[in-house]
Amino acid sequence: MLNALPTFTTYQDSTIKLSILDNTMKRESKIQAIVAMLVLLFGYAALSKLKDWDESLQQWALQPVAREAVTWFAWGIPAMELLCCLLLVFDRTQRYGLYLALALMVLFTGYVGLALLGAWEQVPCSCGGVISGLGWGEHLLFNLFFTALTGAGLYLEKKQKRRRGVGRTSSTGEAAYPSGGR
Repeated sequence: MLNALPTFTTYQDSTIKLSILDNTMKRESKIQAIVAMLVLLFGYAALSKLKDWDESLQQWALQPVAREAVTWFAWGIPAMELLCCLLLVFDRTQRYGLYLALALMVLFTGYVGLALLGAWEQVPCSCGGVISGLGWGEHLLFNLFFTALTGAGLYLEKKQKRRRGVGRTSSTGEAAYPSGGR
């Protein structure tokens, strides 16, 4: 009879551990799905801009930016999108990739919002590929969706890191590498 109690406790502990492991796996799967969608979005957008370079440069020349900045934007935006993809595919840099994706989506969404409010007389879309075929309202919804998706990815990623106790000792919860006040 006394031997049954430790066996039950072990079973219960295993069930709890399996439940936590299952939740962690679901969270990781969600993060990986979000990352995959962002890599596809930014990779497609960057490569389509670079593929149709002349068209992209012409579209940037029509943007409400200084003439001196046109070439910088035409190269810089696809470069940032490709950097974002690169950061997203590696576990060690995934958080940075999510932050860069969020920053890009907020900037792109803000630009679309200003275009919808009529901030400029003429506003061409330099997005590239099929995305450039969207109307401004559709573009805003598209960007808001991906902005929210990126925010959700960051939230899940932070929660996952916190759950694993990154930077904490497992027994006390204190910082693994205390600074000692220095």
